Amino acid sequence: MHDTDAILDATTAAIPPLLSAMDALAFMGRYADPATLPELITAVTDLQPPLVESMATFAEITWPEHLSGFVEAVTGAAQSTLQAVEIIASAQHQSQPMMAAYRAMGHHSKALESLYPLSYGLPPVSRFYLEPDARDDATLLAKLAAADAVRAEVGVMHADNPVDQRGGFSLYVPEYFAGESLPLIIALHGGSGHGRRFLWSWVRAARSRGAVVISATSDDRTWSLHNPEAESQRLAQLVAYAQEHWQTDPQRVVLTGMSDGGTFSYVCGLVDSPFTHLAPCSASFHPMLAETADPQRLQDLPIYLVHGANDWMFPIEVARTAKATLQAAGARVSYHEVNDLAHTYPLEHSARIIDWVNGELFTNESNTT
Repeated sequence: MHDTDAILDATTAAIPPLLSAMDALAFMGRYADPATLPELITAVTDLQPPLVESMATFAEITWPEHLSGFVEAVTGAAQSTLQAVEIIASAQHQSQPMMAAYRAMGHHSKALESLYPLSYGLPPVSRFYLEPDARDDATLLAKLAAADAVRAEVGVMHADNPVDQRGGFSLYVPEYFAGESLPLIIALHGGSGHGRRFLWSWVRAARSRGAVVISATSDDRTWSLHNPEAESQRLAQLVAYAQEHWQTDPQRVVLTGMSDGGTFSYVCGLVDSPFTHLAPCSASFHPMLAETADPQRLQDLPIYLVHGANDWMFPIEVARTAKATLQAAGARVSYHEVNDLAHTYPLEHSARIIDWVNGELFTNESNTT
């Protein structure tokens, strides 16, 4: 006999501190820069003791066999979260604290992947994987609750994309997908990143707004900026793959990326390609990119450009140059200069990019946030 009350108590004790710690990691990843890192480290590490204590209680329970998947998901997410916190706690004592913070965020992505299957049955976890403005959307919550989440063609999927390999891709299709035409997001990670990890920068937004996301992994440690033909062709093939299997909208195909991935968005997207919209983030840019592009391609090309005012890798002047150059060439630039952003991915802009491609935001705008 299993003690149902003990199981319920252990679950109730474990999930809230786990979600709080994972949210704190996301907050740190979004706002980390060399100046704020010490304060963020303190905030994150303060959440370690409650999580350790709750997981000790969770481990004491004799769990029935049919809940083994549940236990594995919670335990895996907690272990990855605690690994991330341990790396962060030591960051100030390392020669490159920001690099340690970036490594920690890889464990955070692993935690998100581990816990995600519980979004199918636990309402608090389901709401956790939604944008804040969608967590009380009764219509969306009902759609998610009614969806057959174990269908082979929906949810989180991976194609030859374990984190120790290159050249594969991961993707997300909303569990409530029923054949409707959705926008397609092709998302590119930064230098030394991985598509399996970068996918989690987009799942909340795609699940909340309704979009198919493919997060590709570069063939090498980063995108081939000087010889882009092979990888550009592979990205075009991924667009065709998505359109064949999920009938994605060919008029709403976004190529986006962070850092080197954003730069490759320019390299691949400013020439003839299936991408109807570009959304580079924290990217490098040289005016020659516009000069070598087809002038007809640039005319009225929608570009959502977001860059941090505190970016220490590619200074904000790079983005301002990109905005001026691309607008002069005829592109419709939606420019977003983010005051509190360094060289990290601004998670809140994933949903805004989907809104933008759906026509809910104006182009040729210039926002400072």
